[in-house]
This record gives sequence, structure tokens and C-alpha cells, in this order.
Amino acid sequence: MDKHFPFVDWFRNASPYINAHRGRTFVILIEGEAMASGRGEQLIQDLALLHTLGVRLVVVFGTRPQVQEALGQAGVEPMRINGRWVADRAVMTHVEQVAAHQRLWLEARLSLGLPSTPLHGVELSVISGNLVTAKPLGVREGVDFDHSGEVRRVRAGAIEGLLDKGSLVLLPPLGFSSTGEVFDLDAAEVAQHAAVALKADKLILLGESEGLQDEGGALLRQLTPADAEPRLESAPPGSELARHLQAACNAAREGVARTHLLSWRNHDALLGELFTRDGVGTMITQHRYEQLRPAKLNDIAGLLELLEPLERRGMLVARSRERLEHEIDDYMVIERDGMVIGCAALHVFPNTTVAELACVAVHGNYRGGERGERLMEALERRARQRGVSEIFVLTTHTAHWFVEHGFQAASLEELPPLKREAYNHARKSKVLLKALKA
Repeated sequence: MDKHFPFVDWFRNASPYINAHRGRTFVILIEGEAMASGRGEQLIQDLALLHTLGVRLVVVFGTRPQVQEALGQAGVEPMRINGRWVADRAVMTHVEQVAAHQRLWLEARLSLGLPSTPLHGVELSVISGNLVTAKPLGVREGVDFDHSGEVRRVRAGAIEGLLDKGSLVLLPPLGFSSTGEVFDLDAAEVAQHAAVALKADKLILLGESEGLQDEGGALLRQLTPADAEPRLESAPPGSELARHLQAACNAAREGVARTHLLSWRNHDALLGELFTRDGVGTMITQHRYEQLRPAKLNDIAGLLELLEPLERRGMLVARSRERLEHEIDDYMVIERDGMVIGCAALHVFPNTTVAELACVAVHGNYRGGERGERLMEALERRARQRGVSEIFVLTTHTAHWFVEHGFQAASLEELPPLKREAYNHARKSKVLLKALKA
């Protein structure tokens, strides 16, 4: 018997993403807690792997816990307003020292050639510099924030030039003004502005949480900015959740296709999110990457792949490519990141107000998410628009599901003549009928 290597299956499934990510620009934020916890080494290996796969990387690093520790050791207690400290001269001295130390440590680790790892010998050119200009927060609520600032501009042209030369660009949470001053910046804000300025393909925020959860504790895979706003409003000011959600929502609204909220505590999070179809965290996107839409001719291959296992088990009648091409306008599909994971068809019978709901199918990995219901509801709306008053189904395996959704047992005689004549008595499909409300 041939020996099976599970990683081979994973590699085959990941290959479309390897190709899709090559030449793309990713902005990745690594919060300071990840470095403080010792996760830096593993993340550096993952960054090196992405670099070897042709991903253009801009890495932003946070320093909050390290600065807090340095301030504590020096006996300095900064004033805080809405979670943001006032960076006076005493605070700023430690901010600059910690940021410089973190930058040098990262550059040193990325320059090692990653000994004793699978990526030994990989050479990374790491560049940092005055790539972010800043302005002071100024006086807010009667408090002068001194050297606490906000991003004025990211020098996108300079960063693009460095990326074009194969360099990894490193951005500290610092900004520089035209007057030569240095300002303390929020790392999530730096990452957001960099992603927008570079028109990045992805913004990846690595923090404590693995993503957002619903009321039952289940991970929310995808949200639009509108979906995320209520959570942003209820998040404590200045908290990591508030900072990351604000950055994600702003980036999505300003053209960044996808922002990912991941946990640095999960050693597989970064690669798992990028090279699997469902990922491991929460994605914020202006446009849903799972969409219900009318089928097109270029969906035929995906439909055949979806339907073949169900046809083999006798759950669906086999449909040829030619038949699907002929009836494609009758179909709705659910597409998830380029893959057809669900479909259904509405066949309207000429000169009647009756239609057949047919070929309702959802990929085995995506059942239980009410996708079948979404398909049925969409086709019922289409049926009403076309003047259909009744829809029927023929089913051998899923009669109970249809009954739960308003269908009732019917006789063969209640079907349109064309369907009665074509009925396959060998299959003994059950006939179910549903009247549509106007």
C-alpha cells in the first residue's frame, strides 16, 4: 500500500493561494505583546516563508507592553486619556529607546539567514526609515498630548520602490514631522494608513484575540464594516479590540480588499489564514467573499464538481455539461472565494404558473450554515417575479428538510403534464408542493 502524506493534500489545496498571493502586497501588524511573549522567532520564520513565496511585505510592529515596562522601571506614570498616554518628554525618551531596540532586534533576526529552521539560508533585505510623517494630536479635552501624534502621510512611493527591489519594509510606531520632531503613533493606525496608501491586497492584524465571536462564542468568519460598527462602539476606548476594529473598518472603506484579525497566540494563524479556504480568524471586507448570485457559463466546471458526489450517491439525477449549459440561466450559485459551494435551479414550465425547484445542493464542508435556505428563498423570490404561484420538488433523500420549509406531500397527478411524462418511476422520488404567497 502506498504511504499517505497528509501534507501533500494540504499542499495541493494551498497551491491556488500560493499563486494568488505571489506579487501581492500585505501589510502585517505584529503587536508588542507577541514579541514580549517570545512569539517573535516563529513569526519571523512565517514572514520569511511569505517572502520566499513572492509576497511583498510591510511589517508594522507595536511596542506598548515594552514601553509600559520601561516606564514602570523608571518610575514614570504617564497620563492617559481614552486609553492613549500623553507622550511628554519623559515618556517619549522611553518610547524612542524601546522602538529603536525592537527595530534593531527584528532587523538582526531577519538578517540571520534563519539557522536551524526549514528556511535556513534565506536572505532578507530589511529596510526601515523615515517613511511615515506625523502631526501632533494637539490639545484634546483640555489636555495637550505633547508628542503623541497621528499619521499625516505614508510615503507610498518610497515604500513601493523598496518593495520592487525585493526588500521587506519595517515600520515602527513612530512618525516624523517636517520640523524634525518624533511622534508616538498607534501601531494599528500606522498599519491602516500604510495599507490604504499602498493599495495593499491585505491588512493583517495580529493581536491577542483570534477574531470576533458571536453571542454563543462561535468565531465570526466574515463581517462588513457595517456589521462590525456596533462592536467597535461597545469596545473600551484605547483597547486592542477598539484599535484593531477601527483600523479594519477604515481600511475596508478606503479600498483595502481584506483585513484579517488573527491571534499571535496561535502558531498556525498567519499561514492558516492565508493558505486555507476558510481561514482561522475574522475577515473584515467591504464586499462579501461568499456571495449568492445567478450562475454563469464559467461556473459549469464548479457545478459539475459540486454535483458529482451527490449524483454518485443517488441523491441527485446526473446532469451533463451540455444540460447545465442549456439550463444555466435557471441556476443560482453560492460562490466562496472562487469556489462554487452551493446551487439550486428554478425551472418554470411554459404556459403555467408552476415551477420546479431542482438541484438544491450544498458542499459537504459548508452545510449547517443556512445556505440551502438562502438558495431556496432567492429562487422563491425569482418565482414570484415571474408570476409563479406554486413550486414543487422531487426528492429521494431530503423530503423532511423541504417539509420543514413549507412543502407538503402531493401526488404525481398534480405535476405539469411535461413533468409527469418525464417522471422516473424507478427512482420513486417523493413529490412535494408549496404554494407561494403573493
